[in-house]
Amino acid sequence: MPRSTLEEARLHPAIRDTVANLHADIVHNVQAAAASNPVLVVGMAGNPFCRRARKALDAAGIAHQYLEYGSYLSQWRQRNALKMWTGWPTLPMVFVRGVLVGGAQDLIKLIDSGEAKRLLGTP
Repeated sequence: MPRSTLEEARLHPAIRDTVANLHADIVHNVQAAAASNPVLVVGMAGNPFCRRARKALDAAGIAHQYLEYGSYLSQWRQRNALKMWTGWPTLPMVFVRGVLVGGAQDLIKLIDSGEAKRLLGTP
């Protein structure tokens, strides 16, 4: 079942371009990084869950790319655009082979079960 988003027909024509392009540069950066890196962690400074995800990947010997967007007091609008794009409500956002797998706790479950390495095709 696809998640609900407001239909373009329900946006007044005068604001459609604004909605379509709001912080599109950040979304495009994350899309490109998720497509070109086996594992991508999108996070923010000062967030313990972002650190936890990176430490779990390091401990499992899984290389990853990290993109950081602001802190609790900065760049929240850019992060909000990422949340709206993915539908994922929190940071970090972890992508494996371009697929959003969730946050730190979801990643740790994948690592512990061995599924993370299976998704990456590594022993």
